[in-house]
Amino acid sequence: MDIIEKLKWRYATKKFDTEKTLPPGKLNILKEAFNLTATSFGLQTLALVVLKDKYQRQSLLKYAYGQKQVVEASHLLVICIQENIHDSDVNAYYENISNTRGTSKEILDPYRKSLAEMMRKMTVEERQQWSKNQAYIALGNLMTVCAIEEIDATPMEGFVPGKFDEILNLKAHGLRSVLLLPVGYRAVDDMFSSFKKVRKPLEETILEL
Repeated sequence: MDIIEKLKWRYATKKFDTEKTLPPGKLNILKEAFNLTATSFGLQTLALVVLKDKYQRQSLLKYAYGQKQVVEASHLLVICIQENIHDSDVNAYYENISNTRGTSKEILDPYRKSLAEMMRKMTVEERQQWSKNQAYIALGNLMTVCAIEEIDATPMEGFVPGKFDEILNLKAHGLRSVLLLPVGYRAVDDMFSSFKKVRKPLEETILEL
């Protein structure tokens, strides 16, 4: 299948095969894809929580409004943002650039100071929204990789982040949950898998100037 055919194959899976589990190789591809997601300035103020334990996921079910994919999928991916962004995050980022690329700190220092100043001018809420916008990029990237790898997935906004944060003890890691992505393999009796994809014609969504 080419990429367009694989994107047509993809759908928001309603029912997962509970007997099938993603092999470690496939899971590692998703981890790497998440880590390679484009982020503003490359600062990476996101984190991915990978949940396999179904007992733990069962405790989250009612806070995902009973969406059974949370438990039935092979794994539940929870996309998180940092609660806050500090000077230390910016400093560590530019230290990583220097170490990875061998770029002198003197060359990088003006960029480091500029980004640190930009972050300081934002409120905590603005920093969180800035990170959340990028979480959607990560979600889209993961969904595309899932399609390429023929991994089924269900993107979700409908859950109670505060309860997820509490149960998963995310505050201890300085994180807040923002999006969910159950991943695995579709059940053979999920009737939605055979439905034709419904989209507007290209001429209604594409403007060529």
